[in-house]
Amino acid sequence: MKNVVVFLFFSFLFISCHPKINPNDISKMNGYWEIDKVVFDQGKDKEYSINESYDYFQIDKNNSGFRKKVMPQLDGTFLVNDSKESLKVRFEENKAFIDYATAYSKWSEELVAISNDELVLINSDKKEFHYKKTEVINFLDNGKKTK
Repeated sequence: MKNVVVFLFFSFLFISCHPKINPNDISKMNGYWEIDKVVFDQGKDKEYSINESYDYFQIDKNNSGFRKKVMPQLDGTFLVNDSKESLKVRFEENKAFIDYATAYSKWSEELVAISNDELVLINSDKKEFHYKKTEVINFLDNGKKTK
């Protein structure tokens, strides 16, 4: 019985500490994000020390927008193609979801956490993607940041 009470206490504590995504927080997703790590369903992590591509999010005040893969270059620019995923953020049962669509597929990810420098998404395979906000850096001009 004691174990059940302890389990219930920690379950309640975990649920109550789970950050709720506020609609006003969605604008924090705008910009460049790089994957920091992926946490798999079995609890294993895969760390990413260097990324060849970033995810660029652009979301308007109606919670619609797109995600695009971009490849940073040494001069502070990005290689970009015409491919992008349309997205719409929706709120359901005290959770936030991102619904993506391309000409070939549709899927959703749960938005678990968002701040000015961290983004966490969970896909349908229960993989947890941890992103960190990144900035453009120009390595060819003495490391000056480009706008």
